[in-house]
Amino acid sequence: MSSKRLAAVLKTLRGDMKQEELAQRAKVSRGYLATLEAGHKKNPSLGMLKKLAKALGVPVTELLE
Repeated sequence: MSSKRLAAVLKTLRGDMKQEELAQRAKVSRGYLATLEAGHKKNPSLGMLKKLAKALGVPVTELLE
């Protein structure tokens, strides 16, 4: 999956939720999340994807589609 694709999926799934809220739910920094959503971070770890998926209430596979 490309970093641009992951960025688009995260933004779509986050919807109206603010980055700060998602970052708190996922227990990651808002800066890291912003980097992912901007498409600047490549290959986040499986652990990071799991945290984000759990915070968004979706299976990890949905982040990878």
